[in-house]
Amino acid sequence: MKVRSRFHQHHHLEAATNNQSIAMRSCQIVMGPAGTGKSTYCKNMHEFCAASGRLTYVVNLDPAADHFEYPVAFGVYLIQNLDWLQDLLLEYSDDDYFIFDCPGQIELYSHLPVMKHLCTALQEWGFSICGIDSLFISDPAKFISGILCSLSAMVQLELPHVNVLTKCDLVDEHELEKYLDPSSGYLLETLSNATTDKWQPLSRAVCNINDYSMVAFVPMNIQDEESIEMVLHHIDHAINFGEDIEPKVSQIHPSIVAETMGAMSTKVNNMHET
Repeated sequence: MKVRSRFHQHHHLEAATNNQSIAMRSCQIVMGPAGTGKSTYCKNMHEFCAASGRLTYVVNLDPAADHFEYPVAFGVYLIQNLDWLQDLLLEYSDDDYFIFDCPGQIELYSHLPVMKHLCTALQEWGFSICGIDSLFISDPAKFISGILCSLSAMVQLELPHVNVLTKCDLVDEHELEKYLDPSSGYLLETLSNATTDKWQPLSRAVCNINDYSMVAFVPMNIQDEESIEMVLHHIDHAINFGEDIEPKVSQIHPSIVAETMGAMSTKVNNMHET
């Protein structure tokens, strides 16, 4: 990889952040509790983007990870390394696409300022960011917990957000439909059977949060390419990815243009004669 000079890096950063004609770089911040399939998501999203011609790099932010299912561009372990991270990112082109695989400690997104600092820095460096909150459901209680965690991250990070239901290939399709468009009555009834009467008012209040439709989930089945494509479509729409890319003009040989124009002219003349 070609390394740019320090002067070139800072000049490039200034142009990327101040000149609106230069395409903004894009990235995904993949968050969520441990065990929800974040690394598997990164692996499959990386492979899908590569197959569709989108050059994508995965950045590991989890210091506890020692095994990766995807090629790691580089890793970041301390928020104090932001200057180093900035230099690394500037070695890539504006068209490159990044996926940040984050740790599973939800407090990093819900109320601690660590991830907020990172996202603010990325935005200052000219990145258009989409937060990806992964959630695996096994019962209504975990689903409600996931909604609350997602809401907390959305408020804390202030990013365009896409909430993804992962591991949908492991869930029965009929059961999955209950969570894609859940009713408060179903959730409350299920929670009531698992809690004592003392907690009923709290359960009812928490379930009513779902009625405001502030959190919606997109299912992702890693066995289904259309499912992965749909998730990526939601992400691209959230950050307007691709809207600043100029369409490519095909190179057409002049002889073909002349031949086509001649045929069109002959056809028009024949129409007038008839």
